[in-house]
Amino acid sequence: MMFPLRLRLVVAALLLSAAPALAQRPPEGPRPFPWWKSEPFKKELGLAADQATRIDKIWETTRLELRQEWDDLSKLESKLSHLIQVDADEAVLTRQIDRVETARAAANKTRSLMLVQMLKVLTPEQRTRFTTLHDKWQHDQRAVRPGGAPDATRRPGR
Repeated sequence: MMFPLRLRLVVAALLLSAAPALAQRPPEGPRPFPWWKSEPFKKELGLAADQATRIDKIWETTRLELRQEWDDLSKLESKLSHLIQVDADEAVLTRQIDRVETARAAANKTRSLMLVQMLKVLTPEQRTRFTTLHDKWQHDQRAVRPGGAPDATRRPGR
């Protein structure tokens, strides 16, 4: 099934805006907002109980994989920091940077695929509403934060 261009652009924007936060978010940081559990969000989307359950299953299944990827990334970044502090050889640093960036890409890829799977649960009409809700949420985030940078701790609809 092909998604409309506008929806694909919104998903791409969502992924790009969230990717740095995902990659740098420590495992003990704030949890992503479970929009599929929010009553106002479910109501505006017309989200059926079975859809919310399916989306939650995608989240729960992917969450474990993401947690491991974030833990791996954190360990690799710690090692890189140590190598920088001890003034390691540039070739050693380059190899470690490659490992860090590969781990970061793996975490971002997993998260992106999770978001796409979640969107596939929605009907075309719900995807259109989701796009509208997402645009409104982004607008609200820019209004709340100085400089227009979205605040990852704010929740849609609040």
